[in-house]
Amino acid sequence: QVQLVESGGGLVQPGGSLRLSCAASGIVFFSTYTVGWYRQAPGKQRELVASSSSNTNYADAVKGRFTISRDNDKSTMYLQMSSLKPEDTAIYYCNAARVGVPPRNYWGQGTQVTVSS
Repeated sequence: QVQLVESGGGLVQPGGSLRLSCAASGIVFFSTYTVGWYRQAPGKQRELVASSSSNTNYADAVKGRFTISRDNDKSTMYLQMSSLKPEDTAIYYCNAARVGVPPRNYWGQGTQVTVSS
């Protein structure tokens, strides 16, 4: 059974930093998956924050402030968040996906990030 378990969320002041982690278990060949972080703020749709496959991509709102990384040996992905703003407040979800037959798409349970003074 596949599980993605997130950690590292919490309350931080504006301008602060947090690092989210997402440990995957039960995924074979983790390195072949595209991994990503999404977020969903109250009353808004879930949006892509960053993704990593053969290259990395970032939402415009977080470019230069967030960094996605992965450790394939540990089947773990990370999101380093710096210069946090109140508008970054959301539930953050990790995702691992792979095209194929059948396609694979797995989600973490979500972790709350609150940026407030």
